[in-house]
Amino acid sequence: MFVKHTSHIIIYLLFTVLLISLTSERAYALSAKDKFFSAERCAQTLKKSTTRQKYREYWLSCIDKYMAVYHHDTKGPWAAAGLYNAGKLYLELYKKSYRGSDKQAGIQKLQDLIRTFSRSRYRPRSEQLLKANGIAVAKKPVIRVSPAVKRKFDQAEAAYEKLQKNPSHQKYRDKWLNCIDIYNDAYAQAPEGPLAPKALFMVGKLYGELYQRSRRGSDRTKSRLNLENMIRKFPDDPLRAQAESILGITSGEESMASGKPTAEDAVSRIIQNETKKNQETNPLIRKKNTGGISVVNGLRFWSNPQYTRVVIDAEQETTFSYRLLRKDPAIKKPQRLYIDLDNTRLSQDIQKLIPINDNLLLDARAGQYRHDQVRVVVDIKSFQSYKIFPLKNPFRIVVDVWGKETSTADNTIRPSPPSNTNTKAVPGDLAKQLALGVRKIVIDPGHGGKDYGAPGYYKGTHEKNIVLAIGKKLAAKIRKTLNCEVVMTRSTDKYLSLEERTAIANTQNADLFISIHTNAAKDKRAYGIETFFLNLATDEDAILVAARENATSTKNISDLESILNDLMQNAKINESSRLAGQVQHSLSRHLNGKFSKIKNKGVKQAPFYVLMGAQMPAILIETSFISNPRECKRLTSASYQDQLCEGIILGIKKYIQVLNPTALSPDYTQSRSEG
Repeated sequence: MFVKHTSHIIIYLLFTVLLISLTSERAYALSAKDKFFSAERCAQTLKKSTTRQKYREYWLSCIDKYMAVYHHDTKGPWAAAGLYNAGKLYLELYKKSYRGSDKQAGIQKLQDLIRTFSRSRYRPRSEQLLKANGIAVAKKPVIRVSPAVKRKFDQAEAAYEKLQKNPSHQKYRDKWLNCIDIYNDAYAQAPEGPLAPKALFMVGKLYGELYQRSRRGSDRTKSRLNLENMIRKFPDDPLRAQAESILGITSGEESMASGKPTAEDAVSRIIQNETKKNQETNPLIRKKNTGGISVVNGLRFWSNPQYTRVVIDAEQETTFSYRLLRKDPAIKKPQRLYIDLDNTRLSQDIQKLIPINDNLLLDARAGQYRHDQVRVVVDIKSFQSYKIFPLKNPFRIVVDVWGKETSTADNTIRPSPPSNTNTKAVPGDLAKQLALGVRKIVIDPGHGGKDYGAPGYYKGTHEKNIVLAIGKKLAAKIRKTLNCEVVMTRSTDKYLSLEERTAIANTQNADLFISIHTNAAKDKRAYGIETFFLNLATDEDAILVAARENATSTKNISDLESILNDLMQNAKINESSRLAGQVQHSLSRHLNGKFSKIKNKGVKQAPFYVLMGAQMPAILIETSFISNPRECKRLTSASYQDQLCEGIILGIKKYIQVLNPTALSPDYTQSRSEG
């Protein structure tokens, strides 16, 4: 039973209000380290005072401080420490309050940690704490090395050994990059496998060794980013010590022996040493290098009443952090989301304030927060959820904001904003979305304008022109055959960024998104048709296709893993896979009945920028190889283009019928047109 002491509570609340009124927005710029030590001081004060332990408010205050550490960067090195200590305090609070909700909150946070931070040093502590409270913990599955991954890794090791033994090869950049590429491929094939830490470590190490010869800032940055990623993802791996040594970080291994989550925890030591080393000359650590300053040169947005996408453009890749701030009436500030871009300057030509004024956001504004840090603030009216992820070549940061699910005027319930629910497919997955059938389809002809796409086998043939012709025919046939509304991302020779194409589909509340492309390969004999949906790449060919369509390198494909793991919790992966399967099967089968030598290359998965963030089933079709002489000639033929469109439409029909058998019946079509 808690002691009620009104005067103490009133004094505490008045003190809290006073602190809030004196706190400016700059207080929110505290680092995760600062927040962790603040939470530690709160917890130590609480544990030393039996009087404070009688009041629930003091417990919740400390718990909130630990959760602020977690929310500061939910994938950062301090996140697990914040989550663990919050869960532990809840369980200690339960022993005094006897509230089942306190115990459940503590268990939930520890279970979240085990699920999210499977390799964290706080995982075994969380398991031990759960067992002490009578909660069974599922055993971690054993991950085996597949023969294909082992072969790729052995190939990388052999390439590195050969490079080390040949000083003449070390003079050539391509020899280093070739070795790095093979390690990257090995990592991408099994990013959670037993060989992943070594592959990631070697990528960082090789970029560091290359920097010693090239003196390129980009090599230094890539070395640092890969080594830091390795430490963050695999904190228990033996190679961690070597990675820290290269980075100039002194490991806090000895502090873990006691098993107590003190300020001398290894996580704390890493951050502390990084802060100190920033002022030193280690080229892999120092970020404040004026020669490597990135310029933030643009803010863009697209919106509808339930969805807004904001894009921040920068000249080169940089690290960033973000935080959601509560509404603060005391300083007349709305709820807002800020993104801090490190080592950046604001362009003199940028429009610093972008009015948005939709149902969700007021505006987006950019400012030079510090001499080497740009802050972009998004002022919020209301929202349900948001996602932030970076894209490369050129570097930009995408901010997606969703509002609450509502019904439109035509009673069609549009795709809901993302939630952390299981995406397991069942026949009724699209019951809401397809209650009245697929009504709106976005057709996206790839490339355009200054982006010519892949060159054809025959001179003067370019992908951008071929896919535009196919897209126009497909749109016309869909309108006529399926009686659906069709929106084209481009109907002229116009350049669109990849993130703009997805934004168009989302703001149009589309039911399907279909991106049209032509394939290409160095081997002119390569031919066939394949359809992709968003996921991690499953083979080397898929990686090459994604790299080409993303206008980036194969090395960047593996960097998308953490982004996709987050995005794909909510994306319509199963529905997109089903749509891709129906379209690929119908397309190849239909063309086989009309033409010879049609090769079905099947359904593939790869991380395409243009599919990221799509809130509807989304696919990318590589219609044929423009680099193959036979298929290039066919792609320029009106009859072949017509049959391609017929095959795609057959697949869309089949997809709709599987999910809603009555959607394309004459009675249904008539009733829908009358409505």
